[in-house]
Amino acid sequence: MEKTSKSPLKSIITIVISLAFAGFFLWLALRGLDFKVIQQSLAKANYLWVLFASVFGLLAYWFRAIRWNLMLEPMGHSISNSNSLWSISFGYLMNLTIPRSGEVARATALYGVEKVPVDKSFGTIILERVVDLICMLGFLGLTLLFKYEAIVSFYENSGVNINPNKILLVFAVLIGGTVLFFAFKKKLANVPFLGKIVNFIDGIFQGLTTIFKLKEKGKFILYTLGIWISYYFAAYLVCFALPETSAFTFADGFFIIVVGTMGMIIPASGGIGAYNLAMKYGFMALFISVGKSADLGGEMGLTYSFISLPLQIVIMLVMGLISIPMLAKARNEAASKKEF
Repeated sequence: MEKTSKSPLKSIITIVISLAFAGFFLWLALRGLDFKVIQQSLAKANYLWVLFASVFGLLAYWFRAIRWNLMLEPMGHSISNSNSLWSISFGYLMNLTIPRSGEVARATALYGVEKVPVDKSFGTIILERVVDLICMLGFLGLTLLFKYEAIVSFYENSGVNINPNKILLVFAVLIGGTVLFFAFKKKLANVPFLGKIVNFIDGIFQGLTTIFKLKEKGKFILYTLGIWISYYFAAYLVCFALPETSAFTFADGFFIIVVGTMGMIIPASGGIGAYNLAMKYGFMALFISVGKSADLGGEMGLTYSFISLPLQIVIMLVMGLISIPMLAKARNEAASKKEF
């Protein structure tokens, strides 16, 4: 496996842009609000509920690690759950530095301890994102069913304007490109400099198709449900830490996880700023939908985000930092076994 060198300047520029995104969205989130109110709310929060939420946050890691093992089995790779867990944790840690770099870092880390080809494991990671999107759409459906007024209010406050024609165009390009790739794959593989690229893309597609070859589809579904139920409670339980949001219903929890995911999609370091802004608008929408003050909703949304987001980042940091020596140990053990 060849190691790819990445320009330090490119990495620095990416980090700076990511921090700029974070700073800009954080400024948008905080402008016009009395931060003293948020400080008072944080001071009287019941952090025992945050501790309960962290348990579910960690459970999601474990469920995802076991599920990844199931996805790699059809390609002939049976990896240890611990190596899967620490590779995932390392990937999340990298996402805190350079957004979206964690997927490649995760696949590379797994190659170092289990020798699973990066292209194939990367394909399963893309498949994970597809499955996550489907689960997210499920939560969105529940939110539309139970919190339609809040969804409408959220879009009115955030000023988001989605053009369906552009979405259709992107899908058309992706489908057309996929068809052309498979039609000319053999010819492209014989072209100098394109062979490795074609093989890499082909490996990704092999990873994507593993869902149809799974031996234990029932377990795959159960672990997927476990991941998203854990995400749900990790987000929802934090609401009980604040008196103003302790009466939130299960349906409110659906809305919160949908809005929070939208905030995390934006490539800002650790979701900082973008997540806070999303929660501000989201809680404003929830408060408006039940006839309460939008300003109070914005303050509570930011207060919630200043508890929930640091919780997520702390878990990523702790698990990620632990993963470094654990992966190094696994690599050394694998090297020792190879020598004998």
